Formats: sequence, C-alpha cells, structure tokens
Amino acid sequence: MAKHIENIRNELEKCGADAMYLKSKTMKKYLDTMTGSGCQILIAKEKGYLLLDGRYVEEARQKEHDLEIILTENIKEEISRIMKENDWHCLAVENSETSVSAYKDFKEKGLDVILLDEELGQMRIVKDEEEIRRIQEAVDRTDWIFEQVKAKIKAGMTENEVSAWLQYYAIASGAQQMAFDTIVSSGERTALPHGRPTNRKIRPHEPILIDFGIQYNNYQSDMTRMLFIGEPSSEMKKIYHTVLAAQTTALAAIEEGKTGQEIDAVARKIITDAGYGAYFGHGLGHGIGIGDGSELPRLNPKSDTVLKEGMLMSCEPGIYVPGVGGVRIEDDVLIRDGKGVALNRTPKEMCILQEETHEL
Repeated sequence: MAKHIENIRNELEKCGADAMYLKSKTMKKYLDTMTGSGCQILIAKEKGYLLLDGRYVEEARQKEHDLEIILTENIKEEISRIMKENDWHCLAVENSETSVSAYKDFKEKGLDVILLDEELGQMRIVKDEEEIRRIQEAVDRTDWIFEQVKAKIKAGMTENEVSAWLQYYAIASGAQQMAFDTIVSSGERTALPHGRPTNRKIRPHEPILIDFGIQYNNYQSDMTRMLFIGEPSSEMKKIYHTVLAAQTTALAAIEEGKTGQEIDAVARKIITDAGYGAYFGHGLGHGIGIGDGSELPRLNPKSDTVLKEGMLMSCEPGIYVPGVGGVRIEDDVLIRDGKGVALNRTPKEMCILQEETHEL
C-alpha cells in the first residue's frame, strides 16, 4: 500500500511537472510499494500507477491498493501513452536512474523532461512519526546485535568471523538485510575508514572497529563502536578519548536552526586542538533513513542545510593515523523537541574485553 504520495504531488507543484516517473528502489521503498526491478511508478496530481511485468501481478494485487496496477512489457511506451491520453506534457524523472537513451526517447515523444536529483532527498529529509518508529526499531535491533557479537569476540578470531556473526544475528533479529557492506577492521587496519573485513586475526591490545547497520521494514540503522581485547596503548587511549569528546560534544550541539557545517565544526575543532586534525578526513555525518547514499542532511564543512525538527542523521567523528590505528564512534541522532537525541543505547565508554583466546 503506497505512502507519501502527497509529498510526491507537492514536489510536482514545485517543479511544474504533470507526473513523476520513479524507478529507484529507494523511492519505491519510500512509497512502501513493490520494489522489484520490473515494478516502476508513475505519480500524477490526481492519479498514481504501478507499472509492472507479469512476474509481479499477483503479488501486486494482494499488496497494492492505492495505485492503479498496469501490466505492460514496455514501461516507457506505457508511460508515454498515459501522458498523451491525459494531455500531460511535462514528466519529472530521477536523474540517477534515467539513461541518455530513455531521456531522448521521452523527448522524441514530445514530452518535456525535468531531471530531479537532490530534490528527492530534500523531500525525504524530515521524517514522519511512522518513519521515526521504523528507524528506532532498526536501531534497537542493531544495539542487540552488537551486544551478542561483542560476547563472541576473542583474540585469534578473524575479522571475517566477526562480520559473519554480525550477519547471523542480523538475520536472527528479523533484518531484511545489512544496510551496507559491514566494516570490521583491527590493529593498524582501523586507520582505513572503510576497511572491509579480512582473514586477519585479532590480537590482544589492538583496536577493533565495527561499523554496521541493518535494514528493517525498509529503514536503516548505522552504528560504529570500538572494542579492545586487553589494555590498549597510551596513544590509542588518547585517540579514543579525543574522538569520544568530539562525538558527545557535537551530538549535544545538534539542534534545530543550526547548519550542518556548524555542527561539523564543533567536532573538528576538538580533534584539531588535540593535534589530529589532519587525520579526520570525512564529514561528521549523513542522513539516516531508507539509505543508498542520498539521504540528507549532511554534516560536513560545506553543508549549509539548516537542521529542522524530525531530521535524522549520523554523528560519527573519527581519527585515522596510518601505522597506528583509528577510532570512530557513531550514533543515529533524531532532532526531537528542537534538540539532537541519540537513538542508540549501546555505551560509548571504552570497552576492554578479557584476553581470552579463540580456538577453531
């Protein structure tokens, strides 16, 4: 059953189009309708269509009650027919999902085509209560998954084994899938901000960086925590406490009316003042929602987005020192009653596990 159709129609008014053609899985999830590759959407000011091939007809009839279901073997031709039949002349499309040939094809059929890009992210930037509830459910499961996996980690395990346990408990929690490629790194590899898991064995006194999230009811979570097996080095302790101070201070600064760059600057100053400014090479945060890399708002040195009630974002400063290691701490943060509130409940204090050895 489709949702958020009115938001699509409001965007049609803004951009002056008669209808909007949507192909991306992100927008289909946002509408809470069929997401298969052979299912595409056309939303007009007073009508909405789910265009699909024969593989999806029976499922669509069971699930979709808000959009008119149209069976077709050529979706672009069907869209052109619908536009002509209703005397609609202007079609809005997703820039990232529209090939040059499709664009030319629509133009050759006499349609004016508007390419939408960040407008769709802006449309989703403020979450409604149902979206917030779904994201909180995903976050709660993420906290639980981390707790289960933390109890499994011992010296001698590989990064791949840790990643496998995250996948296992994600499935056990009811997740549809992982939100993105899980990051598990250890030792000097924690200096790689997006270090994918390898067969490297985890050793005592080294940092372990775990960054993962799940998709639950189409919405995602994203959390990063650090673990140590036995006491870490004095330099890693300094890096950890610097990142923790930057993360908690920036989180406390998140509030309605501030810009993304203002919040980023709070964390960046703490890290720079500690002498690690050159080792914080990414923005402070990104939007949390359906995901795919297009979620807004962004917290970074160039972001002039003004934060508003109902926006959801990550807060994840990091320090990555080559040859030494890195630390990142991340929460998902909602602006509620004007202030940023962390949805995660997993503690952020330094966590030192007992020096047990894993045996295969």
